[in-house]
Amino acid sequence: MRGLLIALLTAVSSLVAVPAHAAPEPRTGFELTGQWTTESGEQAYLRATGLPVSQIGTTAQGRPIQLVRVGSRNARTVVLFICSQHGDEPAGREACLIRMRSLPRSSDVTYLFVPNANPDGRAADTRGNSAGIDINRDHLLLRTAEARAMAAVIRDWQPDVIHDLHEFGPSEPFYVKDVLWLWPRNLNVAPGVHDLSETLSRSFVRPSVEAAGRTSGVYGILIDPETGEPVGQIAGDGQERILRNTGGLKHGMGLLVETNVDNTPRFRVDSHLLALDGTQSFVRANRSAVEAANAASRAVRTGPVYFGGADNQAPDPADVVPAPCGYVLTGAQYVGVQDELALHGVASQYLRGGDRIVPLKQEARALVPLLLDARADGPLVAGQPVAQC
Repeated sequence: MRGLLIALLTAVSSLVAVPAHAAPEPRTGFELTGQWTTESGEQAYLRATGLPVSQIGTTAQGRPIQLVRVGSRNARTVVLFICSQHGDEPAGREACLIRMRSLPRSSDVTYLFVPNANPDGRAADTRGNSAGIDINRDHLLLRTAEARAMAAVIRDWQPDVIHDLHEFGPSEPFYVKDVLWLWPRNLNVAPGVHDLSETLSRSFVRPSVEAAGRTSGVYGILIDPETGEPVGQIAGDGQERILRNTGGLKHGMGLLVETNVDNTPRFRVDSHLLALDGTQSFVRANRSAVEAANAASRAVRTGPVYFGGADNQAPDPADVVPAPCGYVLTGAQYVGVQDELALHGVASQYLRGGDRIVPLKQEARALVPLLLDARADGPLVAGQPVAQC
């Protein structure tokens, strides 16, 4: 009898669930060793997070360009982080890898990461890609696989906010802040998008960074350390081919954030994480305003076209022109640029004889003249402006 009881107790105990030890939270190579995460380490880390990862392109050297999604596919708000477009600026990539694992996976915000926006450049520790092209000067013409991949993401997801992570080398003695930030300055960006983007930089990223004891300021502006007054500008204009401007032209609030390479790697990564905190706070506080500004930007159908100037530089009067009804492309011209127009989400219509017309009455209005007008700074192709469509 006693033997039977022992057998029964043994059988019952085998059915009782033993609490399993939780799997350790994944860590990047940088967190574990203090060295930049390796290429293989990045892939192992992404697998360990369990987050949805999709391949959005392939570099010239065969490396995947990837998109990581945190949150629902159908969230109310979409935030896109573009990490380390310049391969020799690794701190942004590390911050993105760290941040993605801590974000809520079920919320009304979708967070998207391109965690390594220049895989070939990161592997070679070079600013440009494997062809030496600066990807952050290619968001208009889309000659690189990397820029094409990002354009497709922006077209398909229509992000409300685009946060672009970089690093800078200081220009002594005038360029010595820990963190620099800047909004889209192109004058074709809708006022609501421009103003909220500046608010994002000044009123959310700046205080988030400075509350932790970092110094910060406007990117591209040289400051006299004795007077605190600006003494010149070496970067940060309204060029439409730069992501912070292209994103604004595509209706997204946006900003560039740069950390100072003279600081330690840990300090630089932490500074980027603080800036990411600011963007997340901005989204939480301004959801309705962001939605309204984006909707107003997409609805713009009138107004002049600016081929020069910026929000801190008055355009030459010759660079401010009335908007045409549209641009006519010959059949041959259209064949040569149809893929790029499609990646930008630009619509066109067939004309008798094989030509195409690209009307300005579409959501891509702000971008169309910069792509197709000979007066633009490096257009995709020179179309023929027409007064009537």
